[in-house]
Amino acid sequence: MISGKTKLIAHLGYPTHSFKAPMIYNPWFEKSGIDAVVMPMGCMAEDYATFLRLVFRLSNIHGALVTMPHKVTTMALLDEAATTARVAGSCNAVRLDPEGRLIGDMFDGEGFVRGAMRKGQVLAGAKVLVVGSGGVGSAIAASLAKAGVAELAVFDSHTPMMEALADRLRSHYPELIVTTGSKDPAGFDVVVNATPLGMKDDDPLPMDVDRIDPGTFVGEVVMSREITPFLAAAGEKGCAFQVGTDMLFEQIPAYLEFFGFPTTTPEELRAVARISY
Repeated sequence: MISGKTKLIAHLGYPTHSFKAPMIYNPWFEKSGIDAVVMPMGCMAEDYATFLRLVFRLSNIHGALVTMPHKVTTMALLDEAATTARVAGSCNAVRLDPEGRLIGDMFDGEGFVRGAMRKGQVLAGAKVLVVGSGGVGSAIAASLAKAGVAELAVFDSHTPMMEALADRLRSHYPELIVTTGSKDPAGFDVVVNATPLGMKDDDPLPMDVDRIDPGTFVGEVVMSREITPFLAAAGEKGCAFQVGTDMLFEQIPAYLEFFGFPTTTPEELRAVARISY
């Protein structure tokens, strides 16, 4: 039963967006006896700035999950943004602080980082390549920098976007070695495909797998299939890897902590989720 005291998490996206988050969060809230609910709310881009402020005037609002295409727009509407959001250039979680200010952060990359570390990969001091500098690639790069990697190479076929990400990384992490322009994976401890390549059977591989060392940890962001051709090729070389859906379930505990809820594990979330990944 939802009441006026129920803690409301607004899930903000385009009206045509497929809202899957409630089918993960809400069963877990119910199982945990938490009086909270994630509620999908479709909003057109031209109405979003006004709508976000109005949402946070609700008496039982607890926070907002933000999805495309509003993640970048949200940055200009915040009173304070975490460094991760500033490096990523986008925000996907917003809450009020005790003074009523809008505080934002970005957790898309946190899911990748938590998953890799839980699988035993050491990120502090690591040398990492991220191919793809769009929304998810920028978020992963931001979280990797926060995790203390020593060197971060970023690549994107769209040079201005790649260089803008590199500039933000250098600005916020001046001791981090940042390079651009190459997607050669040789010599890296971790390599990440942060592009859509792999969603279709005839997609080219995002990088030359023959150049990946067998001891390299390989990450994928594509969620439409568990084992992409890229991961299959890396697995044949003996590389440890992380599938795209792991990133989703690993980031939800970080969201819960941000909103002040008890944390959980990806396994607990998968056990009660009403969708399968």
